Amino acid sequence: MKNVAIITGGDSKEFDISLKSAETVYKNIDREKYNPFLILIRNNKWEIKVDDKLHEIDSSLKTKVNGKELNFKDVFMVLHGPPAENGELQKSLEKNKIKYTCCDSKTSKLTFDKFRCNQLLFTKDYFIANSILISKDNLISTQEIKTNFNLPLIIKPNQAGSSNGISLVKNYEEIPDAIKLASVHDNEIIIEEYIKGTEVSCGIFKIKDQINLLPITEIVSENDFFDYDAKYNNKSEEITPARITNTETKLIQQTTEKIYKELGLKGICRIDFIIKNGMPFVIEINTIPGLSEKSIIPKQLKVAGYNLKEVFSICLEN
Repeated sequence: MKNVAIITGGDSKEFDISLKSAETVYKNIDREKYNPFLILIRNNKWEIKVDDKLHEIDSSLKTKVNGKELNFKDVFMVLHGPPAENGELQKSLEKNKIKYTCCDSKTSKLTFDKFRCNQLLFTKDYFIANSILISKDNLISTQEIKTNFNLPLIIKPNQAGSSNGISLVKNYEEIPDAIKLASVHDNEIIIEEYIKGTEVSCGIFKIKDQINLLPITEIVSENDFFDYDAKYNNKSEEITPARITNTETKLIQQTTEKIYKELGLKGICRIDFIIKNGMPFVIEINTIPGLSEKSIIPKQLKVAGYNLKEVFSICLEN
């Protein structure tokens, strides 16, 4: 039976969400094939949970607990945000020849950088919202923003997950506070046109070499947009399958598959879109999407007829 390290935690605001995702994996992993252990990373400290106690373990995933040697060559990654979604953790695993269930370090670094990833997608003829990138040390004047954008507009951190630090700006006086909020989460800030339309999300993963697209979820937020509050405090309705036309469904799934292939994505991923006038605008790519009970991917898997145990086994076998 293989030992599997379920890596969770992290240094971002998504810490608690990562723990919930890890609980789902730990609870549903096939115990006839795998012997799972939770490994918690925070502030560069690595700890493994054995018999409800935490013990130190290093990045090579080798340790001795109660006189027994433990080592791992397989990782199920459920750490949202840094240091996993930006690819830093994968570098360490690659160095130690440890296999893992998500995108490699290079791809993860690209997709976590929302602005540069979307600029690359734009060069490949995908629909992308018009945007600019500023740094909190090199701010832009409200007048320059007025010249480039109509209201409303979105201001958000370039590298942050779970919709943290995002503002929908409806008048120009709100811009300084929105930039200040975004800068709490990242040194780089995106100013982006607001795309009004139907927000949807499409999950995708491979079974061996066969790409499988999941039913599309429509997101209806009680708030102005699908922010952290809407995601995790029951302030949104997530409808699967989405109430969109067959043509739109086909287009979203085709676009999701094309991006998955072109960017070399791996494991379970989720791509978010807004459909405006029948056109799918790419919002962002989630390379380690949430797997908690409230998360979108488990709901899509359920509608598609998969059980979590079989899907988690597929991820590890891949």
